[in-house]
Amino acid sequence: MGNVTRRVGIVAAALMVAAGCGVTQSSAPATPPASTPAASPSPTPANGAMALEDTYEQVIANVLPSIVQITTKTGLGSGVVYDTGGHIITNAHVVGQAETFEVTPATGGSPRNAKLVKSFPDGDLAVIKVDDPAKLVPAKFGDSAKLRVGQMVLAMGNPLGLSGSVTNGIVSALGRTVTEPAEAGSPEATIVDAVQTSAAINPGNSGGALVNLSGEVIGIPTLVAADPQAGAAATGIGFAIPSNTATDIARQIVTSGKVTNTRRAALGITASVVVGPDGQPAGVNVIRVTPGEGADKAGIEPGDVIVAVNGEETPTTSALTEVLASQRPGDKAKVEVLHPDGTTTTVTATLSELPGS
Repeated sequence: MGNVTRRVGIVAAALMVAAGCGVTQSSAPATPPASTPAASPSPTPANGAMALEDTYEQVIANVLPSIVQITTKTGLGSGVVYDTGGHIITNAHVVGQAETFEVTPATGGSPRNAKLVKSFPDGDLAVIKVDDPAKLVPAKFGDSAKLRVGQMVLAMGNPLGLSGSVTNGIVSALGRTVTEPAEAGSPEATIVDAVQTSAAINPGNSGGALVNLSGEVIGIPTLVAADPQAGAAATGIGFAIPSNTATDIARQIVTSGKVTNTRRAALGITASVVVGPDGQPAGVNVIRVTPGEGADKAGIEPGDVIVAVNGEETPTTSALTEVLASQRPGDKAKVEVLHPDGTTTTVTATLSELPGS
């Protein structure tokens, strides 16, 4: 993504209400014959708004007990209750380097102690476990593959520490690939198939829930686009990790204590960015090659600079990661390499799997 992104969390945007239509009056008698049924009242905008309001109230009442506030020594974020065992899904950047936490239900109550189960920084997901899961209600997770652009959603979390806040918006786009900036204790992460929402995003919403009007969690709010010219968050452009990705990673962590299958492609290198004569990023410098992985088998060596993959330029490590994110382990990729002697070659590499945690 061209613009800078910021990790903060999600709130949501515009309320849409259904409008009713009028009824054209006929020339029939004012008092219809007994055998003629009276016409039913036509729906009105007010009725549509009330029906939507009732839906919101019901969804909030059902889902909010599954939302928690997560507090560390350095900040706070949100989480979603995953199961009856007290496992909670959140963002890796929310937990940071911490291993112990205080968890407070969004509906109120005393803080509870929790411990880190495992963090998966490359996908910005983590699972923590509450010591006392009593009265914590597991969320109902929906199928994010069934999302539609324009679908109405609610965001639930703890923006700015305001526990149990709820806002509304729509699904603006699907299938985005976005890269988050690196932060202290949290490396650069790339989100694949991100759900874009018209949400306004505030600190503290990260790790919370993006919910459809059926009361299903369909995303984990994670970051907001930033306007590099204004130096501030861009209004109405937020991103959430799709629920299918979040539950897949959480299931692996809960079952195995680690991520055993990232389902993400990799070249098998350790790399840094090369800066060109103009001071701009000019490629990905290969520092180390993992023996037996795709880059190694393709003949890529330390000191080589990767400048493009499958015809797409890769001036930065995030650009390379985003290109690889569209591939799958086992796919073949054409990698354009600039060698230390100034020559350029294109090699074919069979992509390996991004390591888990």
